[in-house]
Amino acid sequence: MPHFTIEYSANLDDRVDMAKVVEIVRKAAVETGIFPLGGIRVRAIRCEHYAIADGRAQHGFLDMVLRLGEGRDLATRKKAGEHIFEALSDHLDPVFAASKFALSFDMQINDKETSWKRNNIHEALKAEAAHG
Repeated sequence: MPHFTIEYSANLDDRVDMAKVVEIVRKAAVETGIFPLGGIRVRAIRCEHYAIADGRAQHGFLDMVLRLGEGRDLATRKKAGEHIFEALSDHLDPVFAASKFALSFDMQINDKETSWKRNNIHEALKAEAAHG
């Protein structure tokens, strides 16, 4: 149940293709090999109202949070997180070069006792793979 939520400052609209960012994160998550394909979700939420540092309107941010289920050890999570962060950070190098920008990424582990899910995508992907 890897769910990535990206919040970003509205002033990035002219500098960053968020559809591409979402796809880069999705692809990097798949590349880690630790997340079930049918559970990966990546979404971007534009923040219209925000204040950064000294209040200059040109400062931008992108903050990503990954919520995932229990069961992966720290070393595995760190390796996956580093891979995903590097892919995203590399893609955003031009934003860093052209402006003042803050990028952050945090992982949160959901307690299985207080996390409810219903998903039939896993079975659909397995059926597709079995039947070509």
